[in-house]
Amino acid sequence: MSQKPINIAIIGLGFGAEFIPIYQKHPLANMYAVCQRNKEKAEEIGKAFGIEKVYTDYDELLKDPNIDAVHINTPIQNHAEQSIKALKAGKHVACTVPMATTVDECRQIVELCEETGLTYMMMETVIYSREFLFVKEMYEKGELGKIQFLRASHQQEMAGWPGYWEGLPPMHYATHCVGPVLALPKGQAEYVSCLGSGRIDENLIPKYGSPFAIETCHIKLKDSDLAAEVTRSLFNTARQYRESFDVYGSKKSFEWTLIEHEDSVIHTGEVPEKVKIPDYAHLLPEGIQKFTTQGVYDSDENQHLSFTQGSGHGGSHPHLVDEFLNALTKGRAPYPDARQSANITCVGILAHESAMDGGKIKYLPEFTLSK
Repeated sequence: MSQKPINIAIIGLGFGAEFIPIYQKHPLANMYAVCQRNKEKAEEIGKAFGIEKVYTDYDELLKDPNIDAVHINTPIQNHAEQSIKALKAGKHVACTVPMATTVDECRQIVELCEETGLTYMMMETVIYSREFLFVKEMYEKGELGKIQFLRASHQQEMAGWPGYWEGLPPMHYATHCVGPVLALPKGQAEYVSCLGSGRIDENLIPKYGSPFAIETCHIKLKDSDLAAEVTRSLFNTARQYRESFDVYGSKKSFEWTLIEHEDSVIHTGEVPEKVKIPDYAHLLPEGIQKFTTQGVYDSDENQHLSFTQGSGHGGSHPHLVDEFLNALTKGRAPYPDARQSANITCVGILAHESAMDGGKIKYLPEFTLSK
């Protein structure tokens, strides 16, 4: 693409509103349009942020020739359909997690990107969080030595969330723990095996036919001696909210704090040491650096559930926007691109299939692997 600002449209203005000021302040973007089914809310947001183009119909938005890219922040069951429509309409796509809810939907998105040359990026927050950037910096400097094993967990209580979450298989929303264990070694999942454990409330089971309180999955990385383990829970499991990952290296290991807002731990040999995680705003254009520590949902009376429980998603939002815009401007692939996003997402989808099948090994499809 040329160096002219990229016209962005944001779809979904609950969590999605968090990204509006980031795009407005980014030197590579023009925050062009917003879309929300509720007309009153859409116009309220548009007015609040000075955005003239306000849509309530996604299909009408896609007809606008001035829009270069859409950033989708809608409920998970809409992600694949809306991404596919956007790609068919000639728009680049950034989409919140997960990429899709079926393997076939992931395949369609990958194939469309390769047919059209358009860009798709799944906006996985953990791999742009300050914690991940800290460990990545340690690894790239050689401080960890050889990575020997990776572990991640994402545990939360979804009671009180919108009804479509009720009874969701834990691994169907696993990207926050799968993402970091694949991203750090720049690896791809080759196959998975997963076990379900425990049982959720009976009234939650029928919607998805998934009985498990916790699902835990082993991942074998392709062309590597590495394996990883991820754990996910959504209901009926006592645990403070936790998105975490641990990395075990030959020289040093990193373990995420057990209690939110306490310090994480670095082990050098057998010697543990608590560590303060620095912020990485300095990696960003000056105009969006402040968004690693603040956003739209700053005040006590104006908090979005995902932002509150996620502890601000580790300051990742401006890093995600910066990666997407730089990829478009420089004509390179973002991380994660369509195939990588499909690999991360299909780990969760196939892990749940494995759990329902007693832990049977499931291989990732070829289209999720880099060429």
